[in-house]
Amino acid sequence: MSDHRRDHKNNRPTSYKRFTRSQRIEHALLLTSFTVLGLTGIPQKFSTAPWAVWMIGSMGGIEMVRVIHRAAAVVLMLETIYHGGVVTYRIFVERIRLTMLPTWRDVLDGLQSLGYNVGVVKQKPAMPRYNFGEKLEYWAVIWGTAVMVITGFMLWNPIATTNWLPGEFIPAALAAHGGEGLLAVLSIVTWHTYHVHVRTFNRSMFSGRISRHEMEEEHALELAEIEAGITDAPVAPEALRRRQRLFYPVAVVISTILLVGLYFFVTYEQTAISTVPRQEVPVFVPATPTPEPEQTGQRVLPQDKGQGHFPG
Repeated sequence: MSDHRRDHKNNRPTSYKRFTRSQRIEHALLLTSFTVLGLTGIPQKFSTAPWAVWMIGSMGGIEMVRVIHRAAAVVLMLETIYHGGVVTYRIFVERIRLTMLPTWRDVLDGLQSLGYNVGVVKQKPAMPRYNFGEKLEYWAVIWGTAVMVITGFMLWNPIATTNWLPGEFIPAALAAHGGEGLLAVLSIVTWHTYHVHVRTFNRSMFSGRISRHEMEEEHALELAEIEAGITDAPVAPEALRRRQRLFYPVAVVISTILLVGLYFFVTYEQTAISTVPRQEVPVFVPATPTPEPEQTGQRVLPQDKGQGHFPG
């Protein structure tokens, strides 16, 4: 099937294929796991607030919330491992152009867009396949996931962590984990929601296709390249097979190591899931009662004061 749907009257495409089915499934997994992590993580960060107490209670209590949160985290980590394999395959086997890497052009596009939005520049920039905002979001997800996985391991396995690091790292990890989670949720609710769903409702991640009008508005540079015939050249079958023979064994070994690491990540400790019942522990109980001074009935003379002894 062709990647472009044509208007036979004008003899030009009306829509273009933007995302494959695999990419859309990845997005659905990311969307689902991120939403569940936000709904179960933010109430734990603000656990004393009335709305957080209500949310935790409506989800089955704190231990159930912790289990759901960690299950969503496992889905996110599995999706990250899969995404890493797909990206490396496309880079090393298919040799695609690295369209998601930031460049100096993104800086210039960002400045020109800012000038256009405030009325200083008359024309907005012609954007490539992924504009500066989309690249910023993508790398923010990569950075945020790395921070959440590292700090999440420390919180999930506090005993193992404190075998190697001072105990102060646990509350530091808790602060970083909660802060990064809150930042990610606010970023999605404001920036992503506005640009993808409010300003224009971009359906391409759900349908896989983008209209010509949206291409002209959001990715004019890519549209010009498509119409000029500038696309990634298909790999010759012989070269593809040779690269696959090299790639697959390495990918299997690395994926196995990551999956084994994820298994130990999840099963090493259970201390951060179960709530220890509250116990009343006395702060201080003297072993023997404090002795009282004996009353001898003798009067201490003025000259005996401060001598350190009682008169005989």
